[in-house]
Amino acid sequence: MYRKFLCGLAVLTSLMTFPFFAKDAQVLSDEQLNYAEIVPQIKEVKAPYLKGDYLIFTADKSAKYVGIAFDFENFHIIHPYQIHNTYNDDNEVENSLLFFILKLDKNQKDIRYRIVVDGLWTLDPTNPRQMYDTNTGLLLSHVDASRNIPPATEVIEKTRTVRFVYTGKSGQQIRLGGSFTNWDSWIYEMQEVSPGLYEFEISLPPGTYQYAYFTGVTSIVDRTNPERCYTKDGKEASLIVVK
Repeated sequence: MYRKFLCGLAVLTSLMTFPFFAKDAQVLSDEQLNYAEIVPQIKEVKAPYLKGDYLIFTADKSAKYVGIAFDFENFHIIHPYQIHNTYNDDNEVENSLLFFILKLDKNQKDIRYRIVVDGLWTLDPTNPRQMYDTNTGLLLSHVDASRNIPPATEVIEKTRTVRFVYTGKSGQQIRLGGSFTNWDSWIYEMQEVSPGLYEFEISLPPGTYQYAYFTGVTSIVDRTNPERCYTKDGKEASLIVVK
């Protein structure tokens, strides 16, 4: 399933006023931190562009309302653009524009969309790339979101398996253990499929699983998976959900 979109200005406002140096700063999610980092860098209206796994759309503030709808949602949802102000050295508003940020899933590489400007459907005037969609009979704006995606642990829905991924030094013995092995880390050993890249694929029934990688007696969280949890004995582990 596609992950949620980042489009709430209220989120940004709360983040920008949040003291990041405070003791509680670690409660912020990775997406919130990325969002707070990206938005201040939006300086002008231009064609959609990639920032890591985020696709940024901009629009001129002369319109009262701008929204965006995507073909992978069958155009059923219109996501509103939000306002963003840039400031000069005297802290005065220098420019205002509208923006929307789309968090891309790993397999999203071809983005087709239309925008709504003051109630009228139209193509994105900032984006010269267009294509005709035979399914809808519409001319759509188009973005090639191809990018280098590092290997990461993932649930493969077609085969109903989980591919666990570990990256580190070559020549290691990396084992996998978790709630699905009753935390026995000597059952599954990961295979080094390329220098420093270890993988292990296993079929798991639907459920929520805790796991970690092991080298010797040391447990290591999955750095390719941002989801974290704590085991019953208080150790940090990774978390994955199989649907």
